[in-house]
Amino acid sequence: MSVDPSLKPRNETDHERLDRQLLEMLQGFRVAVTGVQMLFAFLLTVPYAAGWSRIDGTGEILFFVALFGAAFASICFSAPVFQHRILFRMDQKAALVRRANRLGICGGIALAVSISAATTLIMETLTTVWAASITALGIVTLCAWLWFVQPFRDRLRLIRRVRRVTRATLEDLPRVE
Repeated sequence: MSVDPSLKPRNETDHERLDRQLLEMLQGFRVAVTGVQMLFAFLLTVPYAAGWSRIDGTGEILFFVALFGAAFASICFSAPVFQHRILFRMDQKAALVRRANRLGICGGIALAVSISAATTLIMETLTTVWAASITALGIVTLCAWLWFVQPFRDRLRLIRRVRRVTRATLEDLPRVE
């Protein structure tokens, strides 16, 4: 559920709002894609590194989770750009913005999984399983809180506030009998 655009302070048309939303989203994806590409490039070199022989079965699973998570995140963050090019001038911007938002959330989840698995793999290789587990829990918790829980909590709080204001406004209107 989104906040009613008429309650927002911007004075823009629906087309202007969609243009702005798409540009803001694509700009955010550019930042995320750079990090994903660096992580993905690093992961592609890992099997050829000298220490790969020390990776055990758990480490191999962590590696594949990190690798495929980075690949999936890269696909999710890149898809809206390619879809925008294909749907250019087809009056599909509203659908593209909704789809890009969902792909961005899926990409964020995949990136969180990949970062957690890659960090855990490195910690497991260099330290103990216990230290790797604590690191994984910390990374997952931090990503979950900052990327998803905190903004979702704020979103719910804002929606409740808008509903209260709308309800109060409706109650102040004169009754027609």
